[in-house]
Amino acid sequence: MRKFIRNLSALLLTLAVAIPASAQFSIGPRIGFNANSLHMSKELFDSDNRVGINAGLQAEFMIPMIGFGFDASVMYVHRSSNAFESADKSDVTRVSADYIEIPVNLKYKIGLPVIGKIITPYIFTGPSFAFRTSKSAIKDFARSKKSDIAWNFGLGVQLIKHLQIGASYGLGLTKAYELVDSNHEAAGIDGKNRYWTVTAAWLF
Repeated sequence: MRKFIRNLSALLLTLAVAIPASAQFSIGPRIGFNANSLHMSKELFDSDNRVGINAGLQAEFMIPMIGFGFDASVMYVHRSSNAFESADKSDVTRVSADYIEIPVNLKYKIGLPVIGKIITPYIFTGPSFAFRTSKSAIKDFARSKKSDIAWNFGLGVQLIKHLQIGASYGLGLTKAYELVDSNHEAAGIDGKNRYWTVTAAWLF
């Protein structure tokens, strides 16, 4: 999987260099929220979604006429989850971390006749690279990793050529957390992030 991600990332970079001078470039602020949960390597714990925030800057390159291009963002992201150590969910611990996240997406805008200048649907997919900025503080039983790689799948709509509202699902590919025992040693159980994200971007 990591080799696949590296190859696709290299392809996206190649596309960026090959885009013709007539390509459309836009950039602007992006804000939103995410709902995150943990997928544990062993079914000893349960997890519930918690809402976090994200904010940053998005750039977009689109090739005229064919509707293909890509976007890339630099985002501050706060993710958190409720992890339960008991079946009745009476013993709960909040697990959270702050990241600088860089999602890079291949994007396709679906041109619509007549109303295309007002509303344009689009779909996108691509890798996301997140680097933890908060301390790796142990909260009862979990320790966060320094980085997190995910794959995003999403769709959205562009309004009046500037406002983009999108929703995506992030599938964590690497370990985001590891559980520790009473001596703060690795317990051999880890968790991957799974998250829904909704954002709005205004591109100039």
